[in-house]
Amino acid sequence: VYALVAPRPLRMSTALHAFQHAFAHSLRNRSGHDGPLARQPGFAVHRNTVMKGCIDALHANYPAVARLVGDDWFRAAAAECARAHPPNDVRLMLYGEEFGPFLAHFAPAAELPYLPYVARLDRSWSEAHVAADAPVLQSADLVALPEPALSALTLTPHPAARWHWFDDAPIHTLWSYNRRCEPVPPDLAWTGEGALLTRPLGAMQDGLASRAECAFLDACAARQRLPQAVRAALSAEPATDVSALLARLTTAGALSAIDPPPATP
Repeated sequence: VYALVAPRPLRMSTALHAFQHAFAHSLRNRSGHDGPLARQPGFAVHRNTVMKGCIDALHANYPAVARLVGDDWFRAAAAECARAHPPNDVRLMLYGEEFGPFLAHFAPAAELPYLPYVARLDRSWSEAHVAADAPVLQSADLVALPEPALSALTLTPHPAARWHWFDDAPIHTLWSYNRRCEPVPPDLAWTGEGALLTRPLGAMQDGLASRAECAFLDACAARQRLPQAVRAALSAEPATDVSALLARLTTAGALSAIDPPPATP
């Protein structure tokens, strides 16, 4: 009996897929006037619902940006971004990867050159929050290794670690105060700074990062061995205390545990 009826569900599935594809295309269509689906009574309700869902998701995923510019400005910008970049994943918490680059080319944001960078940290927070779990490297793990093993060691950033260096503005400070809905200090020095976001034990953490720390993590992400990563840090900031740098990064949970530990030559 199954062999006789199996082709029918397959044809229905194909037809359903075609309908869903046409429906989604009509929802994304900016003009909204072509195609039989768009001419159906009440279709605008579906389009408006989708648009509101996209705007609401962007608002939830970029709270620091929203607080900086205000809800009306933000929702107008989010609508423009949503029309150009509809979701491609059912997990709306991950929606909006393009929002920061969109703001960098959004004419009304031209007078706010720091805004795309604040958006980058909002995005990094979302990515770190949903990143895979992994053991965290402890300082004792490094201390226990003999020097030859350290020279051959390649450290790996933790999957939930996100770091950025910003040359021209105190982006982490702007982001963190607005993320917490607190007033930014009026005497804030307009100088470059870095940011490090981690999730070592299930709870999100963020803090300032030095140029050397960002350079070190960049080298680790590029799979460079420990001596090369140290040289990258010293090139960025020659006066860096490497032991203190490693202690800060391990305490923050920015590096994954060594698994398996390197063999001693």
